[in-house]
Amino acid sequence: MRIPLAIAFAIASLTPALPAGASERVISIASEGASPPWDGTDDKGELYGYDIDVGRELCRRITIKCTFVPQDWDGIIPALLVGKFDVIMSGMAITEKRKQSIAFSVPYASGFNQFVVRKELGLDPGDIRQKVNLSTIGDKEKAAIDRLRATLSGKAIAVLRSSNSEAVVKQLMGDVVTIRSYDSLDNMKLDLAAGRVDGGLADYFTWRDFLETSSGSGAAFFGPELKGGLWGPGVGAGMRKDDTELLAKFNAAIDAATKDGTIKALSLKWFKTDISPAASN
Repeated sequence: MRIPLAIAFAIASLTPALPAGASERVISIASEGASPPWDGTDDKGELYGYDIDVGRELCRRITIKCTFVPQDWDGIIPALLVGKFDVIMSGMAITEKRKQSIAFSVPYASGFNQFVVRKELGLDPGDIRQKVNLSTIGDKEKAAIDRLRATLSGKAIAVLRSSNSEAVVKQLMGDVVTIRSYDSLDNMKLDLAAGRVDGGLADYFTWRDFLETSSGSGAAFFGPELKGGLWGPGVGAGMRKDDTELLAKFNAAIDAATKDGTIKALSLKWFKTDISPAASN
């Protein structure tokens, strides 16, 4: 049935207009919600943290409506690929392996990882301020890795399942330690506090917040700060490869927010230090 032209115009006039420059699309952004200060979940079940604040800021600049949804880490990429949500912002490192499945924005954060070990083991932690870039392994880096292998030999080391930390431990010392893979960082921390594992490897800032609690007081940082290698150039937003327009908008917004200091301000708020991409160059 045809609608008379006058009626069509009347219907159109009742449809609210979008704000100038706004997009009709609503996108959903997924975070694990279990790795503060990157992303956590409060008592009301709401997501919070650096990833969430950066995501909101990028959506504001793009003038697009965004919602935030929780998603378990070990299923986060498959869920993106089947369309459960549109973007991953969950402290996810940009790696060559992941780029085979999904596209990444330019980095919106840098960072590093570090081992922690139970204090009662009495192991010498070495220089915990030493910086080791696994992308450029020379004599100094090799000596640091050899020391880690020797001191942690025979120990049970916890890692997050399907994480780059898991891959790094397998690569560097899978033949000398027992690797325990966990579905969440919370369960890793519980077993470390209970003495069911000897140590673990994860993001430095996630460990820092844990070690400042009573549950984490029995553990301490161990060995050098680790970055590069399988961890890639930094943390980015993950999207489906065919979502090229959204990717371009995110890249432009991240670049602008980095240049005007917004990313730096958010990193200082959540990490008490500057982990913006510019700070890592």
